[in-house]
Amino acid sequence: MKLYYAPGACSLSAHIALAEAGLSFESESVDLRSSPHKTSGGELLTDISSKGYVPVLVLDNKEVLTEGVAIVQYIADRVPEKNLAPANGSLARYRLQEWLNFIVSEIHKGFTPLWNPSISVEAKKSALERLEKRFSYIDEQLQDREYLLGTFSVADGYLFTCLNWSNYLKVSLDAWPRLQTYLARVAARPAVQQVLKDEGLLG
Repeated sequence: MKLYYAPGACSLSAHIALAEAGLSFESESVDLRSSPHKTSGGELLTDISSKGYVPVLVLDNKEVLTEGVAIVQYIADRVPEKNLAPANGSLARYRLQEWLNFIVSEIHKGFTPLWNPSISVEAKKSALERLEKRFSYIDEQLQDREYLLGTFSVADGYLFTCLNWSNYLKVSLDAWPRLQTYLARVAARPAVQQVLKDEGLLG
């Protein structure tokens, strides 16, 4: 398998899933600042996936898989013994999908306006207010558990990826100490540390 990613972008979630799974894979970075986007090897990303954004996972049979929530579940299902996702068909699996959909629609997309350097003060305030409500919900859910499902899953890798953007966007998490503790807990996992190092996100 080969993962195409951009350092620190949402593709970090898939990168973490692969590392936690212990699967053999290659990876290649993509420069999202170039137009059109190019890989570090000089290929156009659109020649690999017509969608033109990361993550992109090229399987061993050359099939191309896109969309982060699909990719991380595919990875988890390759190694069921790692318990990165509950068994298909179980209620717990639907709880995982519930979290993944919440993260993609409410947290990931919630951060999107804040990356726009020309965002108005009013729009930024509105975006932050929506995010803060979501932060409070997650903080409450973590009151009696270390991870979203109790034990680490691919949903935690995705939530970590998105919440970590608060460091780059200067979004304070001081009002949610459990979120801060959660971020530190996920960051300390050996596989996550290795991925952060590989993407040049440490120090």
